[in-house]
Amino acid sequence: MPRAGTHGADQRWQHAKGKCPPSEATTDFGIDPDQPDGRNPLHDAADVDYPSGNRKNIHSANAGKTKEFSSQRSPNHNDKGQPLSIVEGAFSKRGFVMRAVLCGYYGMGNGGDEALLASLLQMLPPGVTPVVLSGHPVETAQRYGVDAYPRKSAPIVWRTLRSADAFIWGGGSLMQDATSAMNPIYYGGLMALSQGLGLKTVAWAQGIGPLHRGWSRWLTRHLVQRCTGVSVRDRASAAQLAAWQIPAWSAPDPVWALAAQPVEGLWDLPAPRVAVALRSHPWLTAPRLAQLTQALADFQTATQTCILLVPFQASHDRPIAEAIQPHLPGPSQIVSLTDPRQLKGLFRGVEMAIAMRLHGLIMAAAEGCRCFALSYDPKVAQLMADIGCPGWEMNPGHQGSADLNLRPWPATATVMTQTWLEHYANGEPVTPDQIQSRVDRALLHRELLHEVLAQ
Repeated sequence: MPRAGTHGADQRWQHAKGKCPPSEATTDFGIDPDQPDGRNPLHDAADVDYPSGNRKNIHSANAGKTKEFSSQRSPNHNDKGQPLSIVEGAFSKRGFVMRAVLCGYYGMGNGGDEALLASLLQMLPPGVTPVVLSGHPVETAQRYGVDAYPRKSAPIVWRTLRSADAFIWGGGSLMQDATSAMNPIYYGGLMALSQGLGLKTVAWAQGIGPLHRGWSRWLTRHLVQRCTGVSVRDRASAAQLAAWQIPAWSAPDPVWALAAQPVEGLWDLPAPRVAVALRSHPWLTAPRLAQLTQALADFQTATQTCILLVPFQASHDRPIAEAIQPHLPGPSQIVSLTDPRQLKGLFRGVEMAIAMRLHGLIMAAAEGCRCFALSYDPKVAQLMADIGCPGWEMNPGHQGSADLNLRPWPATATVMTQTWLEHYANGEPVTPDQIQSRVDRALLHRELLHEVLAQ
């Protein structure tokens, strides 16, 4: 029987333009948790076509659009002869019993968060139907073959939770207030609501913090304590939960275990190749960007490499790539990929990666690539310590740490170039055994899901 006041677990809500009640088309949470000032630039409920609620209808309607994403994954096909989607492949020939709402920074064009979503979908146990809260639900539904709903439409999120059996914080540093105080309010609010509705709740592959405010620390501790299951992706988060006396599974980031796909045309580009994955940040100032650009140009001249500029989030990263490319004397390419598995596969054809992006470093390391980090966040420094990756501290107030292979930002472009040349010539990637160990341990996040959701 459906819960009182709901339409039941099988009911879906249409949200095509002009087909929903005005109150649902215009009402949202009023905040954007991922904007520093709490802006809400995307009114999803009014600006997107809402996908059909029937899973089979979604798959058949979008079969042509998802074929490319699915066809490289598996030779398995559905009963119409079409390649299985990422979720169909995981759940083919199995019953759909439990509805689990997946919440993260999904549908926002961020390759790292899309990789977390793809990893989570692959790790869900049999009998679980995923429902994704997304910034662009139609795109998410088409890419992964799942039900997807606007992440900021309050009426629709409420109804989605009322019809669900489980709620999952789906990976990443969701409960942190370094970028915005709205993050704990948004993500914490959805977790509190789910726990109030009696859903099974999972904090999955989380990075806890930074939490600079007393209320955000209290809220995070209170909510995580009440979760049915918890897993974290780094030692600092595990230590924080241990200090709070909260039991948790600890394992490497699940993207270590994400299956990579080849990138068409990559091997047609000149070799050797070096990938650069930068992001916008207050510490990447105009003078620093100019210094880094000059260093890259000198490095390319010395090594005769092809530079691949890889924007993980096009809206934030591509302008930086476009600013650098004209100053490179040799071959270069801006590589924008929306399939997170192809994004990971890109690093199979790369000799070295220079990256600010956490998942750029994880993907590169997992594919046997030398890595050099530009650390703007503790999560990057923690990864550097884990894999022995050298790099520079971007925070002007910090002087780096010898224990973390973290050095201060260089004073000149010449020093930057010399450091990269040394690492390019003599640096060592993570060994195959070390990679396999991290892949195996990353699958503990899958075991947690099976233990909690299969009960």
